[in-house]
Amino acid sequence: MARKVTQRIYELSSTGEFARDFGLKDQISRSAVSIMSNIAEGFERDGNREFVNFLSVAKGSCGEARAQLYVALDQNFIPEGDLHSLNDALTKTGRMIGGLMNYLKQSELKGKKFA
Repeated sequence: MARKVTQRIYELSSTGEFARDFGLKDQISRSAVSIMSNIAEGFERDGNREFVNFLSVAKGSCGEARAQLYVALDQNFIPEGDLHSLNDALTKTGRMIGGLMNYLKQSELKGKKFA
């Protein structure tokens, strides 16, 4: 899901006036990529505690990307329909990440480094 959101953000931010607002384009792209990257990096750490920390950063990046979408809407860079669909996808992604965080915190499995 994070990958699809990232792809859509790249599509929207690479056209029109949005593409020329280098600051916003860079920031929203970085926040979207941060979601995927932190999930992957945390998973590779092999321990639940570290994974949860990286997931927390990824969840925060979902909120950051959602905020930046509103800036893009206010600047007329994206249509309202795109805002709503991406906002919903980012909210769902954040909830999924939160659910995984809760699972990991309660899990008896602590990761390869603790086996």
